[in-house]
Amino acid sequence: MAKKKQKKRGVQQHSFQRRPAKEAPERSIPTSSPKVPEALPLKSERVSTVTRLTARMFRKPAIQEVVREPTAGGIVFRTSPDQKDIEILLIQDSKGRWTIPKGHIEPGENAKETAIREIGEEAGLFHIEVLMWLGKIHFQYRRIDKLVLMTTQIYLVRATDKHETPVKEQWMRGIKWFKFKDALEAIEYEDIEKLMLVARNKIRQGL
Repeated sequence: MAKKKQKKRGVQQHSFQRRPAKEAPERSIPTSSPKVPEALPLKSERVSTVTRLTARMFRKPAIQEVVREPTAGGIVFRTSPDQKDIEILLIQDSKGRWTIPKGHIEPGENAKETAIREIGEEAGLFHIEVLMWLGKIHFQYRRIDKLVLMTTQIYLVRATDKHETPVKEQWMRGIKWFKFKDALEAIEYEDIEKLMLVARNKIRQGL
């Protein structure tokens, strides 16, 4: 389930600001492009000058409610076929942006259970092992008269069946295993990129 880079402080919590970003090109591995925070619009999605001027004439409604949305997901990895590198599984959302499997925590679930469920639903991977909690990402955005405070807890997850093939959900544009370096280039969000680097260090240290 996709709702929408969320380096080096272990499992500490992270909070990052947006960098300008270019619209992702329609190819499997985008060229190096600026990253943007989770759930925030790309620069290319911003409204036109005319729209902004119009918006100033009609003020946005005051914030009436603060809504907290807890979410969870996983950085899923496996050893490359030549055993010399690790590969990261990324999904491509409906807007062509590469990210990790993640979604909202449902009633009765904890964050770890949500990560496992979302990886199964969004990536079709069920033979997995959750190794550790990597960190927490915080961000916020406005939804009409509501201020949404979203928190995403991210886990390091190993794919344990090398023969299990990822299967994307219908709304996705793609799903793919990337070599680690290519995954860093492809990922659209800086906050997640930073936790990917934490994950690599943990893997190299033998967890």
